[in-house]
Amino acid sequence: MTTIDLTLHPDRRARAIKRARERNIVIPTYAQMKDPSKIPAKVKEELKGIGLWDLHPRNLFRITWKNEPKASGGGFGGVNYLELPKSLTGVEARILVLVGKWFPTGAHKVGAAFSCLVPRLVTGQFDPTTQKAVWPSTGNYCRGGAYDSALLACESIAILPEGMSKERFEWLANIAGETIRTPGSESNVKEIFDKCWELRQSGQDLMIFNQFDEFGNYLWHYEVTGHAMAEVLEQVMGPHDRYRGMVSATGSAGTIASGDYMKQLFPDSKIVASEALQCPTLLENGFGAHRIEGIGDKHVPWIHNTKNTDMVVAIDDQAVVNLSRLFNEESGREFLASKGVDHSLLSNLDLLGFSGISNVLSAIKAAKYWEMGPNDILLTVLTDSMELYRSRLHEMHQEFGEYTEKDAAADFARYLQGQSTDNLLELRYTDRRRVHNLKYYTWVEQQGKTYEEIQQQWHQPDYWSGVQKQADEIDELIVAFNREVGLM
Repeated sequence: MTTIDLTLHPDRRARAIKRARERNIVIPTYAQMKDPSKIPAKVKEELKGIGLWDLHPRNLFRITWKNEPKASGGGFGGVNYLELPKSLTGVEARILVLVGKWFPTGAHKVGAAFSCLVPRLVTGQFDPTTQKAVWPSTGNYCRGGAYDSALLACESIAILPEGMSKERFEWLANIAGETIRTPGSESNVKEIFDKCWELRQSGQDLMIFNQFDEFGNYLWHYEVTGHAMAEVLEQVMGPHDRYRGMVSATGSAGTIASGDYMKQLFPDSKIVASEALQCPTLLENGFGAHRIEGIGDKHVPWIHNTKNTDMVVAIDDQAVVNLSRLFNEESGREFLASKGVDHSLLSNLDLLGFSGISNVLSAIKAAKYWEMGPNDILLTVLTDSMELYRSRLHEMHQEFGEYTEKDAAADFARYLQGQSTDNLLELRYTDRRRVHNLKYYTWVEQQGKTYEEIQQQWHQPDYWSGVQKQADEIDELIVAFNREVGLM
């Protein structure tokens, strides 16, 4: 069994409490992130005058799937989600997507960053008055980490590949203390890890919050995203409907942890892992480079519960890039309207960022493979929105010219209606073990994990359940920390 270390360090904890008091910081609990009705009325009143992306400490309470979908002053409601109709997806199955735009920073990764930082903060393991917080990422996670660090007035270092969209770098320039651009693009995760080793050996007083092996990332999605998915099902399921599973890019293996929660509620449901066809790491031990920003690859994250994964799907990055134009260009939306896609959905298609489009395509392929009908439900996640990719649309205009009705018809036919069950594998026991074994080359040979640990992940039945049970314990530490801060 593995758990997040909650050992107390009283001296550093006292300094963290003092810093939180100086910075007007109150920390939300997992219970409040799941259920904002538990948030104090005083906080809700303050939020009426605060923008969703403002660098304001009360926005920590907006780390939830239930923010009112507005740019400023919003309260809380139900989980933000969309249901995608057959006119768009081409399949009978009901595909529901949780919307990540309505988080501070515009992406759900701010939750994962929070969950990696807060256990170390409230125990005193991390001292914001002396240490730098390092956030290795392929984009959105380091933005969330830099945001949290700025609230604590601690120095931060954001690490991400130089090939990511310019919107990410522009935002970080105003928030992060330092931004390090590593060689390559989405697929070049090892280069990020190499930079972390370089920083460790630099003699600086820092702490690295590596989302790929931090179980706080796993816990936030298991506990918060998982409960959000369950609530959506409670809202939409009819008496004859059946929940069939959830779909997620592997990425850092945070989001896909919500599938572990859902499978405990629905034991016959499936977990579908998605990646880029141009870098089919899980599908065929492959490698390469691709353009689906935000999903990372060429390794298997330490926190990916591969034994619980039922299918791997690979998505052509050209499909994602072209559909981003179909969904956001005027001629593309006009064409979709002619195919029966409702205007209310058309106006929300910008909620799908690149990884969100890839997740939806993966759900379509899974629905076709398992021959799902109108009473079958699949869930997936839109991790961010096109607000982080507008420069990519501009680049495509420069390279390919105007997007026409003919282009829209071709992309709709090929990449939506034409999705097939190629580049897909339903995992047998031995396939799951093969994927798990890939962890060895990154984590044991390169990153300091042990042979015994990797064996425990596969063979120890309760390995993952230890982390899953820690939310309440961490909440008690958060409540005690807040009490000593004294602001509420």
